[in-house]
Amino acid sequence: MKKIGVLTGGGDCPGLNAAIRAVVRKADALNYAIVGLKRGWKGLMEMDAFELDVGAVSGILPKGGTILGTSRTNPYKSKEDADLAKRNFEELGLDALVAIGGEDTLGAAAKLAKDGYPVVGIPKTIDCDIWGTEATIGFDTATNIISNAIDRLHTTAESHDRAMVVEVMGRHAGWLALRSGLAGGADLILIPERPVNFSDVVSVIKKRHEKGKNFSICVIAEGAKVDFDPLDGEDAKLVVKSAEKDEFGHVALGGIGAMVSDHLKRETGFDTRYTSLGHVQRGGTPTAYDRFLASNFGVRAVELISEGKSGRMVCLSHGAFSDIPIENVLGKLRYVPKWEYEVAEVFFG
Repeated sequence: MKKIGVLTGGGDCPGLNAAIRAVVRKADALNYAIVGLKRGWKGLMEMDAFELDVGAVSGILPKGGTILGTSRTNPYKSKEDADLAKRNFEELGLDALVAIGGEDTLGAAAKLAKDGYPVVGIPKTIDCDIWGTEATIGFDTATNIISNAIDRLHTTAESHDRAMVVEVMGRHAGWLALRSGLAGGADLILIPERPVNFSDVVSVIKKRHEKGKNFSICVIAEGAKVDFDPLDGEDAKLVVKSAEKDEFGHVALGGIGAMVSDHLKRETGFDTRYTSLGHVQRGGTPTAYDRFLASNFGVRAVELISEGKSGRMVCLSHGAFSDIPIENVLGKLRYVPKWEYEVAEVFFG
């Protein structure tokens, strides 16, 4: 009997449990044994694993988070760590591993596959910036959560004649800000792909007020770059919340929304407030679409293993479920195209 491991790495998001359930159900149909690794790659490093069966995943489809737990552990942080991960892969008796995660988790999966260990990846991130797939687990739910929050902020902004600045996640790509902002009727959307001068932000907000609208909603991705002083000769930089890096070398972003809010209040005199949705964006019950997407990804991942394939990532391409080499995904990101941002610009101001 084949034994397949499954783990969820990186940040949690709605739909992970649906993917785990799909992996287990498809594996059970093929008479494979499933081993759940706790807290992502850390479970492999520490041999923290348990048997998963159909009973263990019963009822988890609508639940947010992940029953396996997760962490930002990097099994390739050092040669010693990589050797330990490979040794534990063998000691657990795994014939293959399904790694569910974002660019960092998939990067580790690609390295493990290159070293000769059968691994299949499932793309997960609310940022939806993984290259090679049109959708990732968690994005649809997060977009709905944010657009719902914007709807709520509209009423208080209008009641108090306020400009509301809403900061959302999006380190490298602005999919969340763009899609949720457009759906929520935002008056300005700032994304990483389109650095701006602060004077342009002021212009849009003032123009709106000149039209008789005494409130505004500005949605800004945490990775957006705003040049507050274009005459200083320096390009706009990321606003970092903490310089401490995780195991994959990432610093924590956050604070650009507060900066825009403070500057906007000083420049315009408008009553301006700032809101950061934070981890609310990736919590709670997954939407129907995320459940559908995760279920298909999970089933396809096990099918790839049954076909003897490794080093592949399941994906959605041109509306169809498929798969591509994980290594093709590394070092690339899926960015918001110019045309899609230009559609949103129609509604600015």
